[in-house]
Amino acid sequence: MTQEIIRCDWAKNQSEAYIKYHDEEWGVPVHDDQKHFEFLILEGAQAGLSWATILKRRDGYRQSFANFDPEKVAKFGENKIQKLLQFEGIIRNKLKVRSAVSNAQKFLEIRQEFGSFDAYIWQFVDGEAIVNHWKSMSEVPATSPESDALSKDLKKRGFKFVGSTIMYAHLQACGLVNDHTINCFRFDEV
Repeated sequence: MTQEIIRCDWAKNQSEAYIKYHDEEWGVPVHDDQKHFEFLILEGAQAGLSWATILKRRDGYRQSFANFDPEKVAKFGENKIQKLLQFEGIIRNKLKVRSAVSNAQKFLEIRQEFGSFDAYIWQFVDGEAIVNHWKSMSEVPATSPESDALSKDLKKRGFKFVGSTIMYAHLQACGLVNDHTINCFRFDEV
């Protein structure tokens, strides 16, 4: 008899890609700037949409945004932006596409100031992942004092699509916060 794998409720009855994302990525501590940049682009694109919609287009984003290389994306000019707005593999929202380019420029400024974006972002959790002990997803907040502070600082630096809810999703995705429910098989693993 095979024992059922228990996952966070949001990952149940989802596509294979969604379950794989939950099982292999979500909540794993990230210390790679390119991965942080990837999630900033994807989470900004998600604003007002479902994560499933973005996951389906992840390869399109990877292709369109130079494999999430912030140095290359920061140099995108108007011609490249117009081409992106015609590409069906991403969400073709002008504000979101333009913000990805300007956010790449701001991202590089943070790297210049702090040595890495990773060093910058982990300071918002004092360098150590916050481990919550939620029994159900209904307990998980949409924001936190840390995401509020991060959002405020990024906005002050000129970033777009970095509201507190989006930044809380970033903290969760990149493992600065472990919000797997305590019954989820990934809770202890991450």
